Amino acid sequence: MFRKATIEDVDRITEIYDEIHTENEAGRMTTGWIRGVYPSRETAEQSVRRGDMFVEEEDGRIVAAAKINQEQVPEYAEADWQQDAPEEQVMVLHTLVVSPGERGKGYGTAFVAYYETYALEHGCRYLRMDTNERNSGARALYKKLGYREASVVPCVFNGIPDVQLVCLEKKL
Repeated sequence: MFRKATIEDVDRITEIYDEIHTENEAGRMTTGWIRGVYPSRETAEQSVRRGDMFVEEEDGRIVAAAKINQEQVPEYAEADWQQDAPEEQVMVLHTLVVSPGERGKGYGTAFVAYYETYALEHGCRYLRMDTNERNSGARALYKKLGYREASVVPCVFNGIPDVQLVCLEKKL
């Protein structure tokens, strides 16, 4: 089940962020994120307050979360988008996280499918997202789901220096 996140969900979303940071620090994952920089509890709180944080539940527990909105980060202006999309028809998926203990169960794929449906329901046929070039797992998933890597933009992203930001797109 997918739904908008509430303030009561922030603890669990933050736990998932922390689980991913722990996996990164142990060398079992590579997202390019930095604990205490991004994503953080503040990331989740701000998104919940804006009303653009969504969660995926299984048996009453949150297994995944992401922000869905029409906010194209400034770095997107540097990308070589194939689709010349009108801004009002672009939906963006940000910071998709799946609890590491739930990997391999299809939750990430299901979340992206939800995002695509949500976009269409809101009149958006153009989808955009990004990931760190180092995040090979996310890149493989997005490719499998039909997303095209438009560009790699070098930048400081969400406070993290030396990011090679992979910008992805898909037209529905």
